[in-house]
Amino acid sequence: MHSMLDLGQSRQNVSSTMPGDTRCKSEQKNLKYDKGLLFLARFTRLFAYGALSVVLVFYLTGIGLTESRVGMLLTLTLLGDTIISLILTTQADRIGRRRMLIVGSSLMAGAGLAFALTSNFLFLVVAGTIGVISPSGNEVGPFLSIEQAALAHVVSASNRTTAFAWYTLTGSFATAIGSLCGGIVPSLVDSSGTVPIRGYRSVVIAYAVLGIVLALVFAQLSSATEVGQSEDRPSGLAVKKTLLGIGHSRGIVFRLSGLFALDSFGGGFVVQSLAAYWFYLRFGVKPAALGAIFFGANLFAGISALLASRLASRIGLVRTMVFTHLPSNILLILLPLMPSLRLAIGVLLLRFSISQMDVPTRQSYTMAVVRPEERAAAAGITGVARTIGASIPPVFVGIMFARPKWINAPFFIAGTLKIAYDLLLYRQFVAIQPPEEKF
Repeated sequence: MHSMLDLGQSRQNVSSTMPGDTRCKSEQKNLKYDKGLLFLARFTRLFAYGALSVVLVFYLTGIGLTESRVGMLLTLTLLGDTIISLILTTQADRIGRRRMLIVGSSLMAGAGLAFALTSNFLFLVVAGTIGVISPSGNEVGPFLSIEQAALAHVVSASNRTTAFAWYTLTGSFATAIGSLCGGIVPSLVDSSGTVPIRGYRSVVIAYAVLGIVLALVFAQLSSATEVGQSEDRPSGLAVKKTLLGIGHSRGIVFRLSGLFALDSFGGGFVVQSLAAYWFYLRFGVKPAALGAIFFGANLFAGISALLASRLASRIGLVRTMVFTHLPSNILLILLPLMPSLRLAIGVLLLRFSISQMDVPTRQSYTMAVVRPEERAAAAGITGVARTIGASIPPVFVGIMFARPKWINAPFFIAGTLKIAYDLLLYRQFVAIQPPEEKF
């Protein structure tokens, strides 16, 4: 019985054809339960990320850090997340996915607590480097990579892209609500003074608490989310020496990683916390209003993810990634050219309505073209590449924001680099189809 549970997805289609087997029905129930827990974890984490991203720069400048130091801190924080992610994700399939997720949750809680308790720049750097802090409102740390592997494990290949689309929608919806709460809470907690530092700090403390909640959710996952014996030792296939947990899939993973790093390097110039601060510098928008703006933006992004799976079923995963991402990056370049706040918000919302359609398709494509026993490591390596790419730009953005004439430059740089990524991705991977697209 135990070995049957460990087979996970590899037995899912077979078991579904055996209605009289109560053991298989029990297994299917466990898979649905694990899927629900993964979605709950995604919602909890992205809610925390969204809330923190709106106030993080305001909080750090409020406790005395200069804009240049804030940019440096965000860069070092993302670099630290990269190292932690690489260690945890490349070992997750061997040591245990659930264990690594719990470790990551503990690091998230610890980092939030440290940020709430100190204003010392050195301590903040150490806490941000070792712990898990999201300045962008997007995924950082080991969570996304390991969850992708676990989710691909408990759904069938035919349902994988749809599952990732709903997974993306869940995260976007959580980020939207978190952004709204992150903008409102500070004014409710501390309505006096020009810098409601107690209100900002309350959001940081809530971030730490949600890290603890996340660990409790992950502790409930079953062994069905882990790699089974049949996937650890594939029969009839030669065992290839692994590097960072991948062997047979090494070439394609490293090529994808290089392209994903370029995309994230461009995106790092406009991470949500910095974009929110740009609206403040350019139009004087306060955190409460910023929360509402990014609530709508992330809501549009999540809904668009559902359309991505339908589009992918018609034109393929790679084409969906590229054909939806290109126009969103053109809009990114146009955003700082808008002469009024209303037009800028309109362009932002329009961009978000298509900018995330490549996310579930990218995740599904990566899981489809690598071996099952290498999924967590592959997602981890590509995720680390994205984090490295995103970690470098904030230090330059901080310098640009300190000079009024340069505050629009990050959008131009980001859009150009991300368009280059789209063109290169199409050229290199349009001919490499996942198994379900080969007819």
